[in-house]
Amino acid sequence: MLKIRWKELYPYITRFVLLESNSTFTAIPKPLNFASHRREFDFVEPRLAYGVIGGRFRKGENPFVEEAYQRLALDQLLRVAGIEDDDLLIMSDVDEIPSRHTIDLLRWCDDIPPVLHLELRNYMYSFEFEDGRTSWRASVHRYVKGKTKYAHYRQTDLLLADSGWHCSFCFRYLSDFVFKMKAYSHTDRVRFSHFLSPKRIQDKICKGADLYDMLPEEYTFREIIGKMGNIPHSYSGIHLPSYLLENANEYRYLLPGNCIREQRSGRTDDDDDEDEYDARR
Repeated sequence: MLKIRWKELYPYITRFVLLESNSTFTAIPKPLNFASHRREFDFVEPRLAYGVIGGRFRKGENPFVEEAYQRLALDQLLRVAGIEDDDLLIMSDVDEIPSRHTIDLLRWCDDIPPVLHLELRNYMYSFEFEDGRTSWRASVHRYVKGKTKYAHYRQTDLLLADSGWHCSFCFRYLSDFVFKMKAYSHTDRVRFSHFLSPKRIQDKICKGADLYDMLPEEYTFREIIGKMGNIPHSYSGIHLPSYLLENANEYRYLLPGNCIREQRSGRTDDDDDEDEYDARR
């Protein structure tokens, strides 16, 4: 997903900033995946500011505390990356991908507001399942030294429509789904150990169903009822990231009609069944 993102943005971005940690938000050790595969991203190396932060590994701590700690480290990395006043700074997660047309448009606009949220098309598992809810957390800031801080929450009501894509849980391997379900801030959603069964996860992916068996996160009963049930399938490849379409065979798991996830080399994904996981922690 990172390569798709950077290939999409490369023509218009002068500086890429990436912070990597050896810990998840839930204090689980993790490898430095980018560092291990850095050669695959040689095309951005001259423009890259890369930093590593060590995890605090405090078991039982609220995951949002570790998340806040890592975001503070990102503020420091932004300072050393050489970002200048009035530069346009995109703040978003790896799986939140602004389109190149959006960024090119903003480069040519005068009087961009200090903060502008980007409305992204929301997808789940792949670009086959557009769930109808728009994503708004990604944002563009006019950078001000000493004032601009990394943020991933609502900061303004200004929203630029149809600005790109947000592809949640868009992984190649079932084991990656299991890892994220245990690792990210909302680990409390894993209420039962069988939620981490690879067979169950595979079934949910192909149906476009919720991994946590949760009701839609909406604000009115009308919206909740309207979003209940599985996400409808879409078989269109129109208006997707260019690099994804140009390399469809490599990323076929992200395209419609390819819901079956791969096995890691030398093992089966059944080896990753985590039924022993204590979902009550």
